[in-house]
Amino acid sequence: MQNSNTTGVETASTNQAKTATLFSEMPLSHYVKERLAAAEFIVPTPVQAASIPRSLEGKDVIATAQTGTGKTLAFLIPVIEDLLKHESASSSHAHSHSDATRIAGAVRNPSTTGNTGIAALVLVPTRELAMQVLDVYNTLRGKKLTPAALVVGGLSEHGQLAAIRKGAKLIVATPGRLEDYLDRKLFHFNNLRMLVLDEADRMLDMGFLPAIRRIVSILPKTRQTVCFSATMEASVAGLVKEYMKSPVRLTFGSTLKPSENVKLQVLEVPADSKINALKQLLAKETGRVLVFSRTKRGTQRIAASLNDDGFAAAQIHGDRSQSQRNAALAGFQQGRYQILVATDVASRGIHVQDIVHVINYDLPEIAENFIHRVGRTGRAGEKGVASTLITRDQRGEIFQMERTLGLKMEKVQANLERYIAPPRKPGFRPESQEENFGNGQKQRHGRRGQRPFYEERGGHNRHNRHNRQAGHSRHAGHGNSRHEHAPRAAQSQPQGPRFVLPGETLQRHAEN
Repeated sequence: MQNSNTTGVETASTNQAKTATLFSEMPLSHYVKERLAAAEFIVPTPVQAASIPRSLEGKDVIATAQTGTGKTLAFLIPVIEDLLKHESASSSHAHSHSDATRIAGAVRNPSTTGNTGIAALVLVPTRELAMQVLDVYNTLRGKKLTPAALVVGGLSEHGQLAAIRKGAKLIVATPGRLEDYLDRKLFHFNNLRMLVLDEADRMLDMGFLPAIRRIVSILPKTRQTVCFSATMEASVAGLVKEYMKSPVRLTFGSTLKPSENVKLQVLEVPADSKINALKQLLAKETGRVLVFSRTKRGTQRIAASLNDDGFAAAQIHGDRSQSQRNAALAGFQQGRYQILVATDVASRGIHVQDIVHVINYDLPEIAENFIHRVGRTGRAGEKGVASTLITRDQRGEIFQMERTLGLKMEKVQANLERYIAPPRKPGFRPESQEENFGNGQKQRHGRRGQRPFYEERGGHNRHNRHNRQAGHSRHAGHGNSRHEHAPRAAQSQPQGPRFVLPGETLQRHAEN
């Protein structure tokens, strides 16, 4: 283990690093190799092949790489190996105390805990990413390791603390909720051996630096620290200098450019034809598509309009409840929804394989978010497409973004013909589109969204809904006479985009 006070950085070239072509060739325990094979993890990515051996040696590691390069497995495998190494000693020590003492001591009275305590902490920017890290860990841990504990906002506090009381050795957390628990002295990190900062640049962008500082200040000074980041900005470099000792620096390709596997294209469309152009693009796709909107209300309007025309679309943004966000992401992963409409808060928290197309319905507020958005496709060597819809007056913004990021997007002619929805397939069930702002509003129309959408569109229901939304018939711009009204969520809402500092909104969304 390394003392966390920094003295310098050891730089390792990825072509000089000792790399294995198969997980079975790595210096891993037989148990971990079996678990990897059972989960069909056979060939490590370059990030995994270079960083895992160094982490297993106990060295601090800072790795910068594009999204979709296998960073989650790169830090979880060393964590699991460390937990297995100490598990036998932990078990024998725990048996010398009663269950009541062990459970109470682990949380309510840390000084009398009978087990070795929490050994590893993984900090991530969003709860969606935390949940996905937890899923990968549960896939690999098998029966020899205890379940990990999730510490995030928006989920039951009782359930999270119960997992810790049951002896969790790994905690996967977002900084805000973890800081709250530590302020209340609900548990301690006296025996922590390993700290992982995943997507460190994103956490700093979201304003979590003060929380990270307070958390790290109470951790043992002698520990191993591993940091993964898409970029190495000054703020991340400062974090490395402050909390890591002679870390091995690994860099994989350009982290400020999209993967070469992604085709970048831009389509210029009139503002009132934007939703129509989106539908024309979607109509050509058979695989998973991720659509990005700048605002929460824009996300809701787009998803509702797509569902109106028979597309299977779900939505994720900061004002959706946790159960709604979980259901949307699970449905997207499992193929119930072909399309996921999301805000930028989700762009680094969505790790779904086989996304064939990313569509920027709105330009991102900051140029770097463009990289994070398009990084959702073209992963693990697969090909992908990233399309950006702009209006004529946004040409300057596109030019500036291309200069900033050092890239060039192909100009493509948009299909501006009116989109005509095909007959809806029997059994089509759109995602429920009820409003969910603030403290949450109850559904105003019974179990809307629970029945096939085509059953709701007949006679009386359609007539009443049209009357309720008079005056908003052309806001969505899709031009289909059967759906010429805007989705209900657009009613009485501001129409212009909101320009705010990214950290002000993203931090709140990540924790609520």
